[in-house]
Parts: sequence; structure tokens; C-alpha cells
Amino acid sequence: MELFYSWLTANDALSISSSVVLVVTSFFTSMMTATLRIGGGVLLLAVMAGIMPISALIPVHGLVQLGSNGNRALMTARHIDWNMLKYFSLGAIVGAFLASFVVVQLPLVIIQFAVAAFILFLVWGSKPKAQEMNPAGRTLAGLVTTLVSMFVGATGPLVAAFVHRNNYSKMQITGTFASCMTLQHGLKAFVFTFVGFSFGQWAGLIIIMIASGALGTFIGLKVLKRVPAEKFMLAFKIVVTLLALRLLWQAFSTLFPAVI
Repeated sequence: MELFYSWLTANDALSISSSVVLVVTSFFTSMMTATLRIGGGVLLLAVMAGIMPISALIPVHGLVQLGSNGNRALMTARHIDWNMLKYFSLGAIVGAFLASFVVVQLPLVIIQFAVAAFILFLVWGSKPKAQEMNPAGRTLAGLVTTLVSMFVGATGPLVAAFVHRNNYSKMQITGTFASCMTLQHGLKAFVFTFVGFSFGQWAGLIIIMIASGALGTFIGLKVLKRVPAEKFMLAFKIVVTLLALRLLWQAFSTLFPAVI
């Protein structure tokens, strides 16, 4: 019991109540991502940002998301577009290599503005038709989103917007998105280990959050099968837009607290 308590609180780095909030949030955000294919990683990051030390936020979030997306990729493996994953991987490896030389954590307000604006552009802006997502575009998507992921953490909406350009069924979207994110978070864990971050203190909490997330993923995929494709895609756009608007609101609140 004492060992479990130590794991849950990351050796007393967090209170027991804060750790329970993180485990429960991991469950619900994994279920959300499995059902709507988007949004859970950003919500989890937002919750973690208010609880965890900022120095551990991006690497710990990345490892938890590695487990969550890895579970979802395994559960939907037969629906993955392996050709998309191949080219995405090439770019992601280059992006991770470049990031290993310049890994920093940007001010939160800059992250909020940049990610929100990019999300809204990718979802609602002018973009190529599905068949125009060629190998070069897929490789570039892997490079750019992986590089950005090292600084802002939750690039799920960005990757999802690229995957969304392909003419996939809802299960193909879920499986391909999960596999791309698994690769990206795996590379992130490697880069942060390479630059000296120690995951040891957080390993127990990460394992518990991954287990909670796996249960959420299992339940979420059951719900996904009952969601009509049209409603699924509409829900995706609505969720991503609301997340982007929430980020903008937080950014403006930080810059102009007396006005908002």
C-alpha cells in the first residue's frame, strides 16, 4: 500500500487528491479521444498544467499519451493506413532529430495563441482535397507536428487535421491517428530522455494513468461503433473548434486580466 501511495503521488511531488484527479482525467480524456478521435490530449494537458511542475509537464504528458494512443492503435490495428504511417514516420524522425538540439518550453500564452490559430486554420481554412495528400505532404506533416510537439505538448488536433484530409472511414481515422500519435509520443520520450529528463520519479503515476486511460479507450471504442459517420465528423469539428476558442480565451485572459 505504501508503494502504491508513493507511485500515485510521484514520491510526494503531488497531493493524493491531485493524483486522483489526474488518473480520473486520463480515463475520461482517453474515452473522449477514442469516441471523437480528438481533444483528449489537449484537455489532459490543460488539467496537468494546473497541477504538475511545469518542468515535468511536457515529458510526462507525452509518455501518458504514448500509452493511451498505443492502446488505441493496438485495438484498431486492422484499420490503420500503413502507407500514411510510413511517410508520417519519415518526417517525424527528422522532426525529433531537429528538436533534440533546441528543446525548450515556450511561455504558455505563446503556446495558446499559436496552437489555437493553427487548429482553426487546419479545420476551417482552405486546404487540399483528400486525394492531394501526397507522400511529400504526409512526410511534412510528420516533421512539422513532431517538432512542434516538443514545445507545446498536445499536437493531437494538428495531426488529426492532417489525417482528416484523407478519405477514411471513422475507424480508419481512429486507427491511423492513434498510430501516428504513438510514434510521435515515442519519439518525444526518446528526445526528453536524451536531453536529460528523468522519468523515474513519475514512472509509477504514469503507469497508473496509462492503465486508467486503457480502460477509457476500451469503453470509448465501444461507443464509437455506435456513432454515425456524419455525426462523428461534425462532432470532431465542433470539439476542435471549441478547444481552439478555449485556448484563445485563456491567452487573452492572461494578457488582459483586468478586461476579461
